[in-house]
Amino acid sequence: MKWSELFTSSVGKKFTMAITGLFLISFLVIHVGVNACIFKDLYFIDPADNGDMFNRAADFMGSMVLIRIMEVVLFAGFFVHIIQGLSLELQNRSKRKIGYDVQMGNKGSKWYSRAMGLLGTILLIFLILHWWHFWIPSRFTHAGLEEPVRMSNGRDAHDMFRLMQVTFSEWWVVIVYVLACISLAYHLLHGFQSAFRTLGLRNNRYIKLINALGFAYSIIVPLIFALMPISMKMGWVQV
Repeated sequence: MKWSELFTSSVGKKFTMAITGLFLISFLVIHVGVNACIFKDLYFIDPADNGDMFNRAADFMGSMVLIRIMEVVLFAGFFVHIIQGLSLELQNRSKRKIGYDVQMGNKGSKWYSRAMGLLGTILLIFLILHWWHFWIPSRFTHAGLEEPVRMSNGRDAHDMFRLMQVTFSEWWVVIVYVLACISLAYHLLHGFQSAFRTLGLRNNRYIKLINALGFAYSIIVPLIFALMPISMKMGWVQV
């Protein structure tokens, strides 16, 4: 396969979708790990933490040169994954304009497998909102972050914990984030296994393990993400 075919042929698009998809899956592990630091403030763990653990983790991620460079790679991965996904969706739609005489429904494939384009679009809208709420203020505008917080390590940093509290004080924001997490769960249920199948890394010896890992990942990671805005809004974690 020529390099140009990775972005033009159906096989190439599926291959790049699989590679970028697995890359983004690995990123989500890091992202959910950093964000889960807010749960140290739960009353049965350390209610006196006051967001310190999360702010230290966020400050580390924002100040490391290597991580800042990886942000460029991450955005490139998102861009390629989204463009290739939309391209494949349009290509598939053009091939089935007439449709089938008999609709197979879930007998042919799960509904979320057929709705990957819709789920991906919902996630794209959420991604833009998420960047607007957190990434742009932390990197550029510093809106809502004018007053630094002194962390336990003696450094002053942006109070990202407080920004999360303010952002998730609105019910509509919490609801949008939770709906996005539900979309992410269904997107991963198909995408996790599909990526391994496309790359030829799925065989009869490991198929049950991959299916189990994919199912667990698709439920646990979005669930933790969803619990973050809920915990903030309900006051389970607070300064």
